Amino acid sequence: MAIMKFGGVDEKVITREEFPLKKAQEVLKNETIAVIGYGIQGPGQSLNLRDNGFRVIVGQRKGGKTWDKAVADGWMTGETLFEIEEAVKRATIIQYLLSDAAQIEVWPRIKSYLTAGKALYFSHGFGITYREKTGIVPPTDIDVILVAPKGSGTSLRRMFLEGRGLNSSYAIFQDATRKALERVIALGIGVGSGYLFETDFKHEVYSDLTGERGTLMGAIQGLLLAQYEVLRENGHTPSEAFNETVEELTQSLMPLFAENGMDWMYANCSTTAQRGALDWMGPFHDATKPVFEKLYKEVASGNEAQRSIDANSKLDYRESLTNELKALHESEMWQVGAVVRKLRPENN
Repeated sequence: MAIMKFGGVDEKVITREEFPLKKAQEVLKNETIAVIGYGIQGPGQSLNLRDNGFRVIVGQRKGGKTWDKAVADGWMTGETLFEIEEAVKRATIIQYLLSDAAQIEVWPRIKSYLTAGKALYFSHGFGITYREKTGIVPPTDIDVILVAPKGSGTSLRRMFLEGRGLNSSYAIFQDATRKALERVIALGIGVGSGYLFETDFKHEVYSDLTGERGTLMGAIQGLLLAQYEVLRENGHTPSEAFNETVEELTQSLMPLFAENGMDWMYANCSTTAQRGALDWMGPFHDATKPVFEKLYKEVASGNEAQRSIDANSKLDYRESLTNELKALHESEMWQVGAVVRKLRPENN
């Protein structure tokens, strides 16, 4: 375990060089890993573990689309693919990768199978951090651990197939066996992490909920839409507004500052762009920081979690969500985006 200095702060980081795949395989050689849920994270994590040589089974509700997807991915009914309760019963490590709402729903059906010495694994701290709201209270004689890849399951799988790794955080909530640390690091390496950095369940979910509602999805969509609307209202064509707002950002600039950092971007653009970016960075920061402070307080108080739980509990939630997503999909900006993507050189 290396101690790395980030912004003057020492953090524990574990790399694949110091904890190679061979060591992870040795740590988990007698374990059976059940991946419960085959939606967002389940496919990527389970397939990466399988390809890395671990003993993996999948637990999923039979008859649904995700069951069929698991079959299509090579999981064999009755051999490596089971109903949820049966998979939990067979496993020594249970990767609980259902959605937060589904975790609450399924928990009463599986908790009796979480017998002494097993490990319960999460990729999101929601269920444990807000356990007084979710009812997810694990037995005291099992390990409770977390590996949270910093990206979607699709990205995790794609990067694995490219020979790369997606960075992940790890945490231990409960160490009943005194093997929780080795277990969680071995699993983190097994699912395809680039490196692993230490956190705890509370900080993972606070940062995750803030990020999803902030720069990863909510804030970025709000910023993009605001700029697009201003350009359109001032006579710019849809194509020009979209290219200047989204296409240049995602196709040209993001790959560059992902590789080299925003400081490098500032140092390697025109003097006109530098001057404007430096001048306007402050007003945007000052305008948005109060929103982020309010968002974080709502997350930390549990209000944001409760809103999510309440929304998912409504009988018409799926219908309402479908309508909201449909409106986003049919908005002018993203309809223009669909056309622009088709015109990219790789698609012609």
